[in-house]
Amino acid sequence: MGRTVLVTGGTSGIGRATAARFAAEGADVVITGRRPETVEPAAAELGVRGLACDATRPGEVAALAEELGGRLDVLVNAAGGLPPVPAAGTPPLEALAQELTASVAANVLTAALTTTAVRDRLASGGTVVSIGSIGAERRGGSYGAAKAALAAWNLTLAAEMGPRDVTCNVISSGYVADTNFFRGAMTEERHRALAEETLLKRPGTPGDIAETVFFLASPGARHITGQTIHVNGGAFTTR
Repeated sequence: MGRTVLVTGGTSGIGRATAARFAAEGADVVITGRRPETVEPAAAELGVRGLACDATRPGEVAALAEELGGRLDVLVNAAGGLPPVPAAGTPPLEALAQELTASVAANVLTAALTTTAVRDRLASGGTVVSIGSIGAERRGGSYGAAKAALAAWNLTLAAEMGPRDVTCNVISSGYVADTNFFRGAMTEERHRALAEETLLKRPGTPGDIAETVFFLASPGARHITGQTIHVNGGAFTTR
């Protein structure tokens, strides 16, 4: 019997690559995204199940857990991203409040709500992987603060789930090309600078992260838990 895998934020980028990696091994994969118009075509192209769910909304997350039903072997919390830019003229304190609130909602609340909703379905030998960022430790602003909170939350989760033989880890990614993270604002100059920061002199790919997620959900990683795994081409070591 194949594994059941849930990937939030699975319509593009890292989430989509991760869903494809597990599907290639015969897993029963479910992807989520906020909008049906993005979830449905992505699910069809990948040959997986797709469910629309805004993971910042408790009611929608509860409905998702009910829709899933049954056992869950792997949960990948890939939903997240940069906060929207406050409207021009927004007072500074209001702008900061908006940025921090949006960052925490997108990058911490989504993972915490989804994991809590499905944790009783996670099987012994199961895995939770959440996608973090080197921004948590490298001047990442409100986004970095949220990813730091995600790593702290993961430590508590790992301690709680350990006795059930469920591992919980965070992947600290760096610059990953071919994603929607920069919302089309990446310049060639910025691309070169970020690639140069890595020891490998290239940006990461969604597949790089997907392969690490797949490893963390494999039998060879059963004694790895409560960790933040840096998968950023060594960029973390250069500052």
